[in-house]
Amino acid sequence: MCSNFEALRNAEKYRTAFNVEPPHDQGKFDMWPGYKGVFIRRPKEAGSGDEAVPEREAIAGVFGLLPHWAKDEKLARNTYNARSETVTEKPSFRDAWRWAKHCIIPADAIYEPDHRGDKPVSTRIARADGEPMGIAGLWSVWKSPTGDLHSFTMLTVNADDHALMKNFHRAEDEKRMVVILPVGAYDDWLQAEPSQSMDFMRQYPADRLVAAPKVVAPKAGTMPLLL
Repeated sequence: MCSNFEALRNAEKYRTAFNVEPPHDQGKFDMWPGYKGVFIRRPKEAGSGDEAVPEREAIAGVFGLLPHWAKDEKLARNTYNARSETVTEKPSFRDAWRWAKHCIIPADAIYEPDHRGDKPVSTRIARADGEPMGIAGLWSVWKSPTGDLHSFTMLTVNADDHALMKNFHRAEDEKRMVVILPVGAYDDWLQAEPSQSMDFMRQYPADRLVAAPKVVAPKAGTMPLLL
């Protein structure tokens, strides 16, 4: 399951890779559950004939879905990934899935632990072509004490047989991976009906991804660290 990802630092990538304007507040770049980051959705008014309404919009939200019944934001620490096999049943996700509240989470990379050595190694996984990932997700709006709060989650699929992603997490654990959408499927996903949602729940090809140990930026006068 993916709990850590690298959001886009370059605002121009939103325009060139996702055809959206980044929000003024982009939140964190080193993203963890409960942090505020960016997701992309189709505006409600899109398709109305109003040329001023864009086909996509990027807004800030909490990483970890907050359904309408959430008591507080702490729930986001447990709802950052939604298993596609059970998304229709889980109370946290089923309404967003039922109403096809599809979104795309832009990311330069995701991080997963490699347990094959003596100790786990945090590993950076990115597209081999250097372009950002568009990860399929669901979004929601929660009425917080201070107003409406947007949130999002990443959808995942089984990866036991995936040539790359099967190497991560503990040996006894099921292997999972986020749903990375092909670029040509972005609009299809955002506009898909609920009955079509499951068609997008597929593995991304291993040969289109690269993985390397996470490098921690060094303090002045020291060498970079590999985790």
